[in-house]
Amino acid sequence: MDSLPVRPRLLLLEDDPAIAQTVVYALTREGFDVEHVMLVSQARSQLMPGELAFAAAILDVGLPDGNGLDLCQALRQAGGPQAALPVLMLTARSEEIDRVLGLELGADDYLTKPFSPRELCARVRALLRRARLTASQAVPAVPAAAAGPRLVCDEPGQRIRYGEQWLALTRRELGLLMLLLKSPGRVWPREALLDAVWGQDADSTDRTVDTHIKTLRAKLRDAGAHTDLIVTHRGLGYALDPALL
Repeated sequence: MDSLPVRPRLLLLEDDPAIAQTVVYALTREGFDVEHVMLVSQARSQLMPGELAFAAAILDVGLPDGNGLDLCQALRQAGGPQAALPVLMLTARSEEIDRVLGLELGADDYLTKPFSPRELCARVRALLRRARLTASQAVPAVPAAAAGPRLVCDEPGQRIRYGEQWLALTRRELGLLMLLLKSPGRVWPREALLDAVWGQDADSTDRTVDTHIKTLRAKLRDAGAHTDLIVTHRGLGYALDPALL
């Protein structure tokens, strides 16, 4: 079994006391510390401060004061460590459109009720293993005197920087940008990007790629890119503009 940091801390947003009790008990036995809240507003106040205190979040969809999907989207748009926080959606909805929507809004995984506590624990552990590959924790800034290309990939460290700033990328965003960066100027059709980054995930669509490209552009702008490095070739796909790297 893969080793994990001592008692990683998780946030659970679930308004059903019986389900919450079962989840907290199962995760605690597996070596996690779990903070349970019942409202979106409570979860937001815990997750949105600048210093992120959680290793992952488990979010229910339908809550008395809002929707866990909206909170997931807000995290992805927040920038900083929140944008890379592993998120597992926990919901009674099983329709394909709901699963697709959750993934497109930035969720890393989706578990439908009723579920096995053992499967939930396994999925959380898998999320944390993958998170270690996306440099979700803060990393030192690159010295201002560093020379070379503005967009640089540290493949062994599974991270990418623009200028002096390391980008806080989700697993899919990292995969997309690494693929585009390997062949600047090459136009990648959406289908090819889906196959390379998402694999056999049947819940992913062309719109999934568009959504992730949009968030990538926003993060690059936040890092100081004044022009879109990722160019849209209408009817064809996406490419990195080599002249802007």
